[in-house]
Amino acid sequence: MSSSGSTSASASEPGPAGASGPPSRGRLWRLGGWCARHPVVVLVGWLLVLVGAQVANHAVGGAYSDDFSLPGTQAQDGADVLSAHEPAVGGTGAQVVLHDGQPLTQFQAQVDQAVTSLQHLPHVLSAQNPLPPPGQAPQPGGPLAADGLTGYVTVRFDGVLATFGDDYLDRVDAAVAPLRQAGVEVEYGGPLGELARPEPSDLVSELIGFGVAVVVLLAGFGSVVAAGLPLVSALVAVVLGLGLLGLLAALTTFATVAPTLATMIGLGVGIDYALFLLTRHRQNLMDGRDPGAAAGHAVATSGRAVLISGTTVVVALAGLSVSGISFMAKLGLAAAVTVVTAVCGALTLLPALLGVVGRRMDRFTVRPPVAEGTGPGGASASGLWHRYARRVERRPWWYLAAGLVTVLVLAVPLPSIQLGHVGDGADPTSFTDRRAFDLMSAAFGPGSNGPLTVVVDQSAVAASDRPALATAVQQALTGVPDTAGTAPLQTSADGDVLFTTVTPAQAPQSRRTTDLVGHLSDTVLPDAVRGTPATTYVTGTTAAQVDFLDLIAARLLPIIAVVVALAFLIILLVFRAPLVALKAAVLNLVSIAASYGVLVAVFQWGWGGPALGVAGKVPIESYVPMMMFAIVFGLSMDYEVFLLSRVHEHWRRTGDSRGAVAHALETTARVIGCAALIMVSVFAAFVVSDDVVVKMMGLGLAVSVLIDATVVRLLMVPAAMTLLGEAAWWTPRLLDRLLPDIDAEGSNVSSR
Repeated sequence: MSSSGSTSASASEPGPAGASGPPSRGRLWRLGGWCARHPVVVLVGWLLVLVGAQVANHAVGGAYSDDFSLPGTQAQDGADVLSAHEPAVGGTGAQVVLHDGQPLTQFQAQVDQAVTSLQHLPHVLSAQNPLPPPGQAPQPGGPLAADGLTGYVTVRFDGVLATFGDDYLDRVDAAVAPLRQAGVEVEYGGPLGELARPEPSDLVSELIGFGVAVVVLLAGFGSVVAAGLPLVSALVAVVLGLGLLGLLAALTTFATVAPTLATMIGLGVGIDYALFLLTRHRQNLMDGRDPGAAAGHAVATSGRAVLISGTTVVVALAGLSVSGISFMAKLGLAAAVTVVTAVCGALTLLPALLGVVGRRMDRFTVRPPVAEGTGPGGASASGLWHRYARRVERRPWWYLAAGLVTVLVLAVPLPSIQLGHVGDGADPTSFTDRRAFDLMSAAFGPGSNGPLTVVVDQSAVAASDRPALATAVQQALTGVPDTAGTAPLQTSADGDVLFTTVTPAQAPQSRRTTDLVGHLSDTVLPDAVRGTPATTYVTGTTAAQVDFLDLIAARLLPIIAVVVALAFLIILLVFRAPLVALKAAVLNLVSIAASYGVLVAVFQWGWGGPALGVAGKVPIESYVPMMMFAIVFGLSMDYEVFLLSRVHEHWRRTGDSRGAVAHALETTARVIGCAALIMVSVFAAFVVSDDVVVKMMGLGLAVSVLIDATVVRLLMVPAAMTLLGEAAWWTPRLLDRLLPDIDAEGSNVSSR
């Protein structure tokens, strides 16, 4: 290959990236054909694996929890120091919030009984009684409100509550039963409130997504059977993936959002992958092939694009491990599990189903069936997409500019993005932790839902200097801006640690609370102990969330760089064209920026948030942009590889670069449009979830796919490829010798 690349090719002479030699039937052809000709064996095999995974998951599968440690962070180190020197105030803290229309002191006996019962539960380190001893006045700033109507019991546990067993919440309920029987309102906050949330169910979201998918497939392809096969294949693959994920959860801790995320991604890519193969198989049947040969050819051609797309998605998700944050790496792993099962389902289960259906695919139709084209061998030369493709070919600059303006307008809110943690105050009022949040905010101020624990390790300080150190710390914490109050400094039993509680003036998710944590840890406390060997920490749930936010913010750009580089490398390896790979990376970055802008407008600015069931304005959950980036960058490769494969395939055959773009758009626009609409519906259906982060992720992914499949894939990519012309497939000589020859579109597959 010359450095300038070949500028022409014919049907008899391969283009610049063409591979010489006779056509062959490789492993993918044999796999697809074998599955189609032995469907019973394949279906029974899938059934056995599916049932085995579900049975094993129910028997030994693990639980999901959002309690993660952050080794090396100030919050984690401070918690470890406090637990080592004063175990009763260490561990995981949660609140049992009490409220009644009359003073809680009138329920002294029931409160004492409940606190004693809580103290005797397994895994409980301590439980603080909110009521003062009889005859004593309540302590100002303590756990009993000034009006005496609201109080809270702080319960500290020795581990992650989700791992204590399914009946642990029942034991907590039994401990506080005397209070509820007396008419006192009892709500759970913090990790205990999360444990008490209703079991998340994605059934409604899945039904909505499936319903829209059925309508789209029927409208787009006309056949009831053809509409059902991708749905069955995707559903079976996702159920298998969730079973395998449950088994992995027995070995390590996954976030509570992990199965929902895996379901979203698995359904989306599973339907897409099956649809890509089904349309090629259907065209093969229209061209006269028998079902076995049609399935083999479909897997050998479109199946290659599916395999490459799936690999790209998994690689993008694996890029999250570069963050060094186990929470993020495991979310990527959870999503990758269902992507892998979706690919396996498309390459084996779907051909088996096609083998069962045979030529009866179009027996039940609602409109004239169509596939990749309206006639044998290709797309119609007079249809809507043909006319559209020719318009793009005539005015590429206009279409590229229109797409660029659209995504830039959508990205306008992005610079004002505020990463943070979505607190309990955004949850539905049906959740006990939301009700606890509201009671605490009304009685003690919004900052009471996220108290900060200040820890001073004075083990290296001489005993004679410790009183002066304690005085200096107490004075430094007095009157700090954005604090509602500071409890008196306490000393651990061994005298080596000082600790106290600082209550922020604002809610935990407020930017001012985030700034307060940094101000205390970076300025106030270091200044207070300057000149001494003491070490200071700010810990607690809110401080840990701030540390997590700082980690995410520091590592977001490296993650973006790694994922973009990996995607660039994959496109380069597949198509051997540096300009094509660079174009893919740049346009994907632009589309993701637009989807981020929409998230900021909806959730942070409140433009439509209440309509989605979000209470007020909330920050963008810190890990959502990173997670979205990896997922969307991977998913966008589905459409990129599918479209570019057809462009490359036609260019290799004809050498006409402009005609190749038009032909690919004519051939793939219907499939990409239907696949994208299905994926958008699957993702968007999750906005009905009660979990705000799931709403955020679902909407973000839906908007991303919509922008990518319409503005980017149907406007900007064809325009850019038309403008690049033959230069798009240019490869330098040295790079050409180094790159392997990967036949993405299966052009070396026998057409017989």
